[in-house]
Amino acid sequence: MTKIRTQYNRRSFLKVSAAASGGMLIGFSWLNGCKPNTPEPEPGIALPNEWFDINGYIKIGDTGLVTIYSPNPEIGQNVKTSMPMIVAEELDVPWENVVVEQAPLNTGFYQNQFAGGSLSIRLSWNALRMAGATGKRMLMEAAAKEWGLQLADISASEGVIKENNGERTVTYGEIASKAVGIEVPEEVDLKSPKDFKLIGTSIKNVDGEKIVTGQPLFGLDFQREGMSLAMIQHPPSFGMTVKDFNEEEIKKMPGVKDAFIIDTTINEPDWFDEKGFKQLIAIVGDSTWELMQAKKAIKANWESTGELESSSMHKERLEKALVSGTVTESRKDGNPEAAFKRAAKVIEQTYTAPFMAHNTLEPMNFFANVTEDSAELMGPTQTPEALEGSVAKLLDLPLENITVDMSRMGGGFGRRLYVHFGLEAAAISKKIGGPVKLIYSREDDMSQGTYRPTYRSTYKAGLDENNNLIAFSVRGAGLPDGPVFPNRFPAGAVENYLAEKISADTNITTGAWRAPRSNFTAGAEQAFLDEVAELAGKDPIDFRLELFERAKNNPVGEEYEYDAERYAGVLKLVKEKANWGSNEPNVFRGVAAYFCHSTYVAEVFDMVMEKGQPKVKKVWCAVDCGIVINRDGAINMMQGGVVDGIGHAMYSQLTFENGTPKQMNFDRYQLIRHSQAPDDIEVFFVENEIDPTGLGEPGLPPAMGALANAMYKATGQRYYNQPFATERQVIG
Repeated sequence: MTKIRTQYNRRSFLKVSAAASGGMLIGFSWLNGCKPNTPEPEPGIALPNEWFDINGYIKIGDTGLVTIYSPNPEIGQNVKTSMPMIVAEELDVPWENVVVEQAPLNTGFYQNQFAGGSLSIRLSWNALRMAGATGKRMLMEAAAKEWGLQLADISASEGVIKENNGERTVTYGEIASKAVGIEVPEEVDLKSPKDFKLIGTSIKNVDGEKIVTGQPLFGLDFQREGMSLAMIQHPPSFGMTVKDFNEEEIKKMPGVKDAFIIDTTINEPDWFDEKGFKQLIAIVGDSTWELMQAKKAIKANWESTGELESSSMHKERLEKALVSGTVTESRKDGNPEAAFKRAAKVIEQTYTAPFMAHNTLEPMNFFANVTEDSAELMGPTQTPEALEGSVAKLLDLPLENITVDMSRMGGGFGRRLYVHFGLEAAAISKKIGGPVKLIYSREDDMSQGTYRPTYRSTYKAGLDENNNLIAFSVRGAGLPDGPVFPNRFPAGAVENYLAEKISADTNITTGAWRAPRSNFTAGAEQAFLDEVAELAGKDPIDFRLELFERAKNNPVGEEYEYDAERYAGVLKLVKEKANWGSNEPNVFRGVAAYFCHSTYVAEVFDMVMEKGQPKVKKVWCAVDCGIVINRDGAINMMQGGVVDGIGHAMYSQLTFENGTPKQMNFDRYQLIRHSQAPDDIEVFFVENEIDPTGLGEPGLPPAMGALANAMYKATGQRYYNQPFATERQVIG
């Protein structure tokens, strides 16, 4: 059992208030600002007569119904289910008595209400446990006082408090009203992981039925009486801006209420603000069909403001950066230059990856209603606090006059970390003086930017006469940010090591794409390690395990990010589960392992050739993410990451001609098809009691490496340039 102080930090203290219905409400301030909706009770559980409307809290009604609010944006990573599970576990309440609601936002005032970096559970683990444990403790103190007993004389489980040496019992709902006068304890006891009843089990998505029955949950579903619709047109090329357009002609078209140019330039922009197209043509009307017809009729004058870049220029720029670019981050152990000179064998390879779009199923959209002194926004965003701050700057309004509520998102993957579409909706609403919902077309979304950067990295390894790795270097450049992580594996495992990260300029706007930088680096690094292992005449897994033994027992240098024992642990687990070393006829195996977002993942791919094309039949995936909250949800995230990694490494790319993306919809930008996904993906978790780490992103990066290694075994060709399907067509 672990003790935790309830004053977790100054932003997450607990407080208790009386409910009008006599229930108990426990709030922790980083959820403050949340306004509850009327919950829908499970059958057989009566809805309390009255709910007390406050900010962030656990709410316990006099019937025993519990409302738990999920604070973070839901983009399919299942936090709307898993975060309340943590509270319910420590509160010790039956899950069937719990109603889950999405917490609205009061951005700019509290922390952690965002979705990104696989951080939701990791950052909130202690705060959520503390909230549940404190609620349970106060209910028990109220019962002990009522019965004239000591706290040690009673126990609580499944929403019921009972006398240890007697027959008296009381439900949480029956005692809740008397718990509101109990002082919040300075510290509470948390459960030992071995006593968890809910955490680690499989709980179905709390929105699952609503999703499959088409109930309105997403931004595109949002409706408001009197609301107009809007669409935008940005310049056709990066390096251009709009001068003017046939405004009067567009305004006369059927269903068009207005057309104008908006400017979303703000003072002191941050990383989540738009850096490319700030001046846009906006069209407001009654229906998306009429707006799309009006967009086709736009005749605009575009002005060049910068270089119109093409893919050939990007390639040349990256090649030059690798040779003479400025290193922005590096690490050097030993003397790699001398070690390469004395090496018996040296291998060097260069890997590349293109720009890529996020391609969320739900295109960008947002609702805004701006008045003279306030702004109300609603829609799918991963960073509501950032949006609130940017809208405040654009409209010159105080933060307290702006509300940003979040809908469920039809995909994010980093795309909705950026706030320009919400900002654009606010600018349009201000211009028309009324509520509006901005909707992007697929082409708007794919051509607007915030792409995954394009990368180029060169790896080099040196072996001695005994085939031991004695030197390793990586030098990687990106447009705009380089992909190298100097302190990750194999740092610490090689005596002579050099890692250099290089950045280069581009006016193509880029942003975080699922597992930023890791999505490329893992594939390149793991494909290269397989080639080094082959040169050394060693099994790919055994070769990696040798390096982890060095990092574990006699590490080089003082700083490296990973735990070598846990890293090796997932490799050993996947080796066991996949029965690595078995040689099934016409099955070609590839392996990869990677660490990112504080999580360790190893994957083995089984590939076959079908009609001359490589097909992944089976995937084994071993994961060390600490304590697993919701097993079904965790498995689903890993499976989705594997499929996503295969699809993008194999098929996806954005190329440019004179600053214009050549792929603007799915007719030319290929995503993985159902028939191309693996037939089976088995996921295995390392069982431990380490606090949970990230899961939304770590499954994707090693999939790219395992795919490259399996394809080599299947086709006899090494793959250095994504997308692999295109490279195979060119070379094969």
